[in-house]
Amino acid sequence: MTPAQIAQEQLDAYNARDLARFVACYADDFVLFRPPAAEPVLRGRAALSAHYAKNRFNLPDLHAELLGRLVVGNKVFDHERVHGVRAEPFEVMAAYEVCDGLIVQAFFFDAN
Repeated sequence: MTPAQIAQEQLDAYNARDLARFVACYADDFVLFRPPAAEPVLRGRAALSAHYAKNRFNLPDLHAELLGRLVVGNKVFDHERVHGVRAEPFEVMAAYEVCDGLIVQAFFFDAN
């Protein structure tokens, strides 16, 4: 899959709350950052799976709306509006780095 295709696949799986399909888009040694924190907040596919099972895919109104996408080489930048996590929808910028068809690292920038 191209970087854009893998980004779309993980977004579709997220919106379907399909945990197995979602984590299959990520490398075993995946790393997630939430700037301005310098250290990763998650390391590894197993930690990603546990976090999303406990904190996201159990939310009945969970949905991410893609507002825009930019692809630069193996990097995908998605502007999203997330519903169902907080009382009100919020916007994020997600930056994904893709290698060998899997997301190896991501950076989530919260607008709030």
